[in-house]
Amino acid sequence: MNALPEQPYLVVVDNASTDGTAERLSALFPDVKLIRLKKNIGAAARNTGVRSVATPYVAFCDDDTVWAPGSLATACALLDAWPGIAALTAHVRVGTARRDDPACALMDASPLPSTGLPGKAVLGFLAGACVFRRDTFLAAGGYEPRFLIGGEEALLAIDLVARGHVVVYSKDLTVYHYPSTRRNVAQRQRHTVRNALWVAWLRRPLWSALNCSAHIVSRAACKRSALAGLMDAARALPWVLRKRRVIPPRVEALCVLLENRRRMDLPLRSS
Repeated sequence: MNALPEQPYLVVVDNASTDGTAERLSALFPDVKLIRLKKNIGAAARNTGVRSVATPYVAFCDDDTVWAPGSLATACALLDAWPGIAALTAHVRVGTARRDDPACALMDASPLPSTGLPGKAVLGFLAGACVFRRDTFLAAGGYEPRFLIGGEEALLAIDLVARGHVVVYSKDLTVYHYPSTRRNVAQRQRHTVRNALWVAWLRRPLWSALNCSAHIVSRAACKRSALAGLMDAARALPWVLRKRRVIPPRVEALCVLLENRRRMDLPLRSS
């Protein structure tokens, strides 16, 4: 299971699976630390994994992603050399053909100020292909449990930058992604719309939040999922209002800069 030359310490957080995965993992890989959750909490399960270790850096990997040999060592060296970087997100190659993930082209074209950084400054990352400073991740709150999965990275990325940190896309790091063919695309799109709306309502100034909301719903690939996501988001308005914390003007300016560059991009990702 751990064929990487870096031989990292492995923690697997099982999100309340019922197909025998946890039992097989324990039998085949007794050296791997297994944490079994009683409930599927989506992306927030990563928070549990991070809290269980004491290493300065944590690399995330989903059940369908694989780190390329040497990338973790490179990530540690970069984080050692650039203390202002909170997280590094890797270049992702998809499937057996190892084609470039379209999200990487978007990150590589980021207009955010990147002078002096070992890559492009971004306002997002790929959850299954990133390396974090552990303490910084926890101080920022990790993943919001309500988001479950689907664009869950956006809120954390904005909060990190609001705290004065930087998130960097590095082409020196590589992750291979083998997407499952069994995922519920409609549900993922519904969650992606809901979560994107929540990010706007939780962090953006009022006028920007309204503009973002209209753009998110209008550009969603599936209109039925977009409407369902909008209704899901609206039902949580009392929670949103309690948790709303508007980002500083400098971070709002970065958001606007990025949005102006990407207005002609493809609809919301559902993978």
